Amino acid sequence: MQKRNFILLTAILCTVCMMLIDGLWQPPYFLKSLLKIAVFGGSLLAYAVLYHEKPVRFRTSGASLKRTVLLAAGIYALIVGGFFLTRQIIDYSHITGTLTSTIGVSKENFLYVSLYISFVNSLLEELFFRGYACLTLRRYADPKFCCFLSAGLFAVYHGGMLYGWFHVGIYLLMLAGLFAAGLLFNALDNKPDAVLPSWLPHMFANFGINTAGFILFSIS
Repeated sequence: MQKRNFILLTAILCTVCMMLIDGLWQPPYFLKSLLKIAVFGGSLLAYAVLYHEKPVRFRTSGASLKRTVLLAAGIYALIVGGFFLTRQIIDYSHITGTLTSTIGVSKENFLYVSLYISFVNSLLEELFFRGYACLTLRRYADPKFCCFLSAGLFAVYHGGMLYGWFHVGIYLLMLAGLFAAGLLFNALDNKPDAVLPSWLPHMFANFGINTAGFILFSIS
């Protein structure tokens, strides 16, 4: 009971904290990244220190890894293909200006930011949302509840980041997509009880988004 309540409380509070930082404060990207590492990483460290228990496992079988790599490649193709198909429907032109004005991401530093997002940020989010808020929590709570909670927190967190970027209909559609992605990532991690199977698709999803970003910055 004590461990369950600790995970629930820290998972919710840390998610809301980062959502507010992204949506209201909007600090420079470097500072925001440090805060995110401190908030998300700090919750895992606090759990490990308090309960002398490893909060997240990071392993998978060879067969599972092959399926995950194929899925990751498919997600990348879907995102990049979707970007090109919707460019005539959705106005993406303002995104680069918003990134520069709100968090200081520009054409000059986008390469470094994209590498951080793809490799470090995606891993941090998987350790927190899939590992801590789902796999660790389900040791002490109903697995279905943990799955939906984790996916919901994942969507809420990104909601702060994306707020004001798109028309409300597109914004809500993206939140629904993030929730669905959270459910998918949780399903991938379910059987191996580890975060590697979800980290690779998440990484390649970020590769796809960053590919679109490079295109937008090149024509802005």
